Amino acid sequence: MVTLQLRQLVVYPGQRIQLQEVSWNEFEAILDELGDKRACRIAYSDGVLEIRMPSPKHEKAKVLIGDMVKILLEELDLNNECFGSSTFKRQEMAKGIEPDDCFYIEHAAQMIGKDQLDLTIDPPPDLAIEVDVTSKTGLDAYQTLGVPELWRFEDGRLRISVLQDGQYQDVNTSPHFPQFPIIDGISQFLDRSQTEGRSQTLKAFRQWVRELQKNLGDRSAEPR
Repeated sequence: MVTLQLRQLVVYPGQRIQLQEVSWNEFEAILDELGDKRACRIAYSDGVLEIRMPSPKHEKAKVLIGDMVKILLEELDLNNECFGSSTFKRQEMAKGIEPDDCFYIEHAAQMIGKDQLDLTIDPPPDLAIEVDVTSKTGLDAYQTLGVPELWRFEDGRLRISVLQDGQYQDVNTSPHFPQFPIIDGISQFLDRSQTEGRSQTLKAFRQWVRELQKNLGDRSAEPR
């Protein structure tokens, strides 16, 4: 049997490798060897480990989407804790995942000040974000760990899935932001960022959120 070390593996930006028959102890050892300060992302499910190296295009999109979620949370005055690409894992479930970004919203208060995650005690994030195709390995991990809402940005379009009876179902509206046309809005502003740049796009997105809120408020105040 040939044994390779991780430093011998090269994963190019935008690509991924998959390792089969990886035990939980091997998975933990790989996480330790990779360390926290790394660009790659991992997904682990039932002995299958994927290591993904994001491309610059991927990173720009995930940062913009995360920034837009933060603007929504700020404008709606919703308490939240952002845990970025933290590793979420549970040994008894044989699952592990590192989202592109994630947020605690309903469970924000209990996550304040947390520096270590233990999913036997802590809840999974309320909202997770993935850019580019999420593999079956990743989806299995999200489902089993019980992440209630997952956003996937694929081929220029946002897809929102919510956990129902242990399975993800696609929906047209985000449960966290039901008053906003999130799917069209996020996709359109990401398109705008290609010509207007990040700063101007985020300013325009914040204004869009405020105008929608104002319109909703005006309609609710109309006599019936």
